Amino acid sequence: MSEPRRFGLFLLLAPAALWLGLLVILPHVEIAILSVSERIAPRVYAFGLANYREFFVEPLYWRTFARTAVMSIMVTALTLLLAFPVALYIARAARGRAKSILFLLCLLPFWVSELVRTLGWMILMRETGVISTSLQKIGLISGPIELLYNDGAVVLGLVYGGLLFMVVPLVNALDSLDPSLVEAGYDLGGSRATVLRRIVIPHAMPGIVAGCIVVFMLTVGNFATPVLLGGKNGLWFTEQIYSQFITRFNWPQGSAFGFLLLALSSAIVWGGLKLSGQSLGQTLRQG
Repeated sequence: MSEPRRFGLFLLLAPAALWLGLLVILPHVEIAILSVSERIAPRVYAFGLANYREFFVEPLYWRTFARTAVMSIMVTALTLLLAFPVALYIARAARGRAKSILFLLCLLPFWVSELVRTLGWMILMRETGVISTSLQKIGLISGPIELLYNDGAVVLGLVYGGLLFMVVPLVNALDSLDPSLVEAGYDLGGSRATVLRRIVIPHAMPGIVAGCIVVFMLTVGNFATPVLLGGKNGLWFTEQIYSQFITRFNWPQGSAFGFLLLALSSAIVWGGLKLSGQSLGQTLRQG
């Protein structure tokens, strides 16, 4: 490679390398060092694993961690179940302007921030909100009903927040499906369920895996939605991390919790890739 081309390649890669180095790698290195630092005196630290040991000793921490993992997987599965028919219709049935309009409708809620969307759900589901008032007016309930501050509200908010990130990779994957393959499946006597199971879903698998990874990562690391919709019953692990960093000023403990959450995310993503038989490269292309 000639010298001018090398210099041009360096100029192209420099912003990405700087971004990765300063905003991703260095902060993670600092957090890793903090996570294995034990406070032995004010402003005096020594190497140790007490912060990780505290996680396993205190039931509140590991139970919240397990609850966050289980609920995040459940939210991801529900998002996939809701998003797949929508993506299939947009990719295979909608044509021309209708396809663009449907895609725009999926995008529309994301024109406002996550906090505003979550506050909107609070207005709808609070005791004096739209849903409770409407149910009273039509006579289905006799008094106000509180729909907030429970697991159902948290799941609803998280699924709503993850739908677009599941729909987009699914549409990308299903768009490339050759219609003749589907027709051949029907010609060979396959039912609609068989064609879906044997042709459509395997073809869409890279998009399914990409969408699940994105939705799971966004869900497990979410803070605003579980706190606002779940209240004191939210018990999300990011709240524990926030508490350690901001409320208790215990940065080593918060760093250890952050690395445990990172380990959980990495393990779930690796497991999902192994179970689906997909490579990371295929998934990144669909995402």
